[in-house]
Amino acid sequence: MANLVAAIILLEFLGLLDANKDTCDVYGAVGQNLMLPFAHKDLKNNLKWTHNNTVIFQRMKGKVLHGKPEDISSTGSLLLKNLQFASAGNYKASVWHSNGTLEKEWDRHLCVMDKVPKPQLTYICDFKSNAVKLHCSVSKPHYLNYSWMIDERILTNEKTQSLSISLMEVKEERRFSCSVENNISKESSDGVRLTCKTSSAPLLCFPKLVVMAVLAGGAGLILLLLIVIIALCCCCKHKKRRATVEEEDKPEIISMSNREPNSPSYDYEQMHAIDSFLLSTSQDSGGTEYASVSKLKAQTENLPKQLSTPAEVQLKASPVPKPRTKMATKANI
Repeated sequence: MANLVAAIILLEFLGLLDANKDTCDVYGAVGQNLMLPFAHKDLKNNLKWTHNNTVIFQRMKGKVLHGKPEDISSTGSLLLKNLQFASAGNYKASVWHSNGTLEKEWDRHLCVMDKVPKPQLTYICDFKSNAVKLHCSVSKPHYLNYSWMIDERILTNEKTQSLSISLMEVKEERRFSCSVENNISKESSDGVRLTCKTSSAPLLCFPKLVVMAVLAGGAGLILLLLIVIIALCCCCKHKKRRATVEEEDKPEIISMSNREPNSPSYDYEQMHAIDSFLLSTSQDSGGTEYASVSKLKAQTENLPKQLSTPAEVQLKASPVPKPRTKMATKANI
């Protein structure tokens, strides 16, 4: 049991060593040159550089046995050209005395990575949750640090790739942007003004010109219907006014045939019509008026007696026969 516990502790210790070995001390970008710093005053002694325990430069007694002399500075620093991912790893520099004893040693771990590309800020207006969701898009999102800004003011508590804010905080004059960075480079997106409008959403299904044409056509149709309705109303009103004028100008004709024969008004109208006829014929015919009067008397005598006793009394008392007496006098003269 004790051996098992010791084995577990040993494995954890080795894992911790491996983890520390993978920790990056120096960072470099792909395609760039990098100087690994090492400073030693006396370079007359032997100098050796290794990459993952492989000798890449060695100089003994002033003679270069591995590598190129131009890759080493006057202080012993190593120049790495055109870095690639294979260039990453553990680099060690050591200075030895002529008798073989170690004088100075430098050990660092190099990590090589790409430069971050420029991010692009996108957003979605979510009216159901009453929020705006922003996303900082980048082609290679691994091992990056994110930050958000509003009008160049950094939001210190926002470090994720996405950001959500309330619609109440959205103002058209505000500019939002995001930044991504790693250990070798940093890039920021362009500023974006957020516009979230509920009324512009349904119209997005059709082009703007089509919507305007439909609205204009509807307005024109409504105007045409109003004109037609007004014209019809004016025509009806004119016809009614014309009919009213014609009824006012038409003389009132009283039909005698509709009167009751036994009524007093009927007898009066009959006698008045006869007197009017005698008066007109006497003025037009001259000497023949006596004969016409006699003839009319004979016709009236032959008429059936339809008047009742009260009607006769009323007819005798009526002043209507006066013109007939005058015409008779003229005839005797």
